[in-house]
Amino acid sequence: MRKRSQILEIIHTAFENNDYPGDEYLIGSLEGGEPLDEVNPFIGQNDWRSISPGLLDSHPGALNFFSEAGLRFFLPAYLVADMRDQLKIADPVFPLVHGFSNLSIPQEIRSRVYIRKTSRDAFINPKRYGALTFYDYSRYRLSIFSREEAQAIVAYLENKRGNDPGGLEAEQIEAALISFWYGRAQKAPDAQSIHAHLQDEAKYLDQLFNHPNFDL
Repeated sequence: MRKRSQILEIIHTAFENNDYPGDEYLIGSLEGGEPLDEVNPFIGQNDWRSISPGLLDSHPGALNFFSEAGLRFFLPAYLVADMRDQLKIADPVFPLVHGFSNLSIPQEIRSRVYIRKTSRDAFINPKRYGALTFYDYSRYRLSIFSREEAQAIVAYLENKRGNDPGGLEAEQIEAALISFWYGRAQKAPDAQSIHAHLQDEAKYLDQLFNHPNFDL
């Protein structure tokens, strides 16, 4: 298992060049008041390395309510704080592993036992999202990370698994690593390809709007 200092270096290297998404692009849900309460304190926090662990720990739900861009930008702040044992409430592991293993919870109501499924194969809300499962959604949401970022997340998760080898969280981490993270760490687009794409798009838009008489 890697040393803590090595994992911290991997996280910083993988995420250090990401741009702040912009104040208007941080929140991923407007349903109810909780998303705003959790995400609004991060508005204007354009350097994740300078965010205090106290702010992170007082808004543990932000990891669930960030937009994809917000999650990609702020996740390393949570990972670093957790590796330094500075979090008491916030749990960065959960949003990285939820949706990749099956859990069944029996619940008895009036002498009848109902089996409540959560995670991988469970529907999110069929009335609104049809056949979409938590597995489908987790793969979509977590595909935002580049290859290097996925490698940093793998290093973090392997450390968390190693610190609790017999626990339930270790089983969920293992399932997530095998089902998703190991593959992304090998085959996700790398940072260089993402940067090249952004440069190409910028050149195209510059030509389109500033030099309108060119041939498409």
